[in-house]
Amino acid sequence: MLGPVILAASRSDRMRRLVSAAPVTKPVVDRFIPGETVDQIVPIVRELTDQGLELTMDVVGEDITTPAQAEAARDAYLELIDRLKPLDLGTRAEMSVKLSMFGQALDGGHELALANVRPVVEAAAEIGTTVTLDAEDHTTLDSMFAIHEELRKDFPQTGCVIQAYLFRTEADACRLADSGSRVRLVKGAYKEPAEVAYQQRHEIDKAYVRILRTLMEGEGYPMIGSHDPRLISIGQELARTAGRKLDEYEFQMLYGIRGDEHLRLAAEGHRMRVYTAYGTDWYGYFMRRLAEKPANLRFFARSMVSKG
Repeated sequence: MLGPVILAASRSDRMRRLVSAAPVTKPVVDRFIPGETVDQIVPIVRELTDQGLELTMDVVGEDITTPAQAEAARDAYLELIDRLKPLDLGTRAEMSVKLSMFGQALDGGHELALANVRPVVEAAAEIGTTVTLDAEDHTTLDSMFAIHEELRKDFPQTGCVIQAYLFRTEADACRLADSGSRVRLVKGAYKEPAEVAYQQRHEIDKAYVRILRTLMEGEGYPMIGSHDPRLISIGQELARTAGRKLDEYEFQMLYGIRGDEHLRLAAEGHRMRVYTAYGTDWYGYFMRRLAEKPANLRFFARSMVSKG
């Protein structure tokens, strides 16, 4: 029941003003979203890469209602890529994009999103890096996978995200593993109906392990998107069983969550990539995360108590 309430709040200017003005808000936001501008985020990129970490960068902002806003989102990523170019980081700093930001939900949205994301993928390739297409709710996935397939014709390194809690994902994983794709596997955070998704945590965890085994045994590049210590250990074991070297898969976690674990995995020689969001629309980003799965509220609260 909380999901629709939080989602409504994410669109309320009054709630935006109230939340933004609350003294407790800024410390919470700063922990998970370390900057609003490119000038603020570039030093974060340098700091994390100097620590042996890698990044995937997300420019926040999903309430796209016009083609002009979608073009502005495209231009924000192009500006980021231009600023990363002198750092010469290659794949140590890639991009993550939500196609909703590029106009996917608008009239003619599939073609519009493809037209807007292609220049970003091209620019990323020019500086030696790549783009991963984030998964959103299940109604958007056929379009996302079609755009992913189209982009891979010219940019085979383009990645995508799959969500373990969806019934369809095991079949999607088999197809993507066979095609040699870069694939980030996450549990899934959107509030999906029982007709399309597992609802119980233990079912989701079991599906995650089955799907990760498929990815590890396939021809692609698995990216383990999880903060769960048990799944991280299982991922390491599945990689060893599949005969994968340390540079043939990676771990991914959110900026601001389990920072000590980021450094531990990197020190052990693993590729550890930090999902780092930034931008001025932090309010919409933060509230949408809560609306997708209100249990995230408890998760973020626990994270604030345990600063690791």
